Amino acid sequence: MATKAAYKRLTKEYLEIQKNPPPFITAKPNESNILEWHYVIQGPPDTPYDGGEYYGRLTFPSDYPYKPPAIRMSTPSGRFQPDTRLCLTMSDFHPSLWNPSWSVVTILNGLLSFMTTDESTTGSIKSTDLEKRLYASRSHNANLRNPKFREAFPELCIRNPPTSNPAITDSILRKRLAKQAAAKHPTSTEDSGNSNNSPNALTRTVTRWRRWMVILLVFIYLIISKIIARSSAAGEGTA
Repeated sequence: MATKAAYKRLTKEYLEIQKNPPPFITAKPNESNILEWHYVIQGPPDTPYDGGEYYGRLTFPSDYPYKPPAIRMSTPSGRFQPDTRLCLTMSDFHPSLWNPSWSVVTILNGLLSFMTTDESTTGSIKSTDLEKRLYASRSHNANLRNPKFREAFPELCIRNPPTSNPAITDSILRKRLAKQAAAKHPTSTEDSGNSNNSPNALTRTVTRWRRWMVILLVFIYLIISKIIARSSAAGEGTA
């Protein structure tokens, strides 16, 4: 249960967010528990997350703002493990680094900033930019399957919303990923090609051996002919 100070502070922050919405971020508290907040981050342009919609939760301690919240992101992003506590400077992993003047907006802006870097931490994962774009293209549908998202953001529960980059479709991304994987493992392709051409290789080998056999037989024939010729000449001389 929230203390009076926590309730007052979080209510003030929510009113401020409604008055001045931060770019790329939507956040609101649970109607029945002000210590549980839900957020949605829109993937910024010029990043692999462009067009993505990332839902998550902030869980505040009862004595906020004197202690930091737990931070989780539920939507698969290629950057964080879904529904896993994230180790960030402004999270409950580092209470000694927490500054009580930081707010919900500060926390979510920090999360967004960290998300667009390649730094590693507890709860983060590594993936290629192409994989992140694939997750971004699927993020809205992933959120629609999440009952907590639907309950917190009914206004966002629309089918097939317009994306900021409609040219990047799921099928196109899958094809690009396949090409990328093939480029990383050319050996398998070459082996496949060699396997398909094995009958031709066998034919060439047999032909080569036949050629050498013919040469060898001719050589043996010439040696035997000389031996016979010498024997005949020696016999005539004796006679």
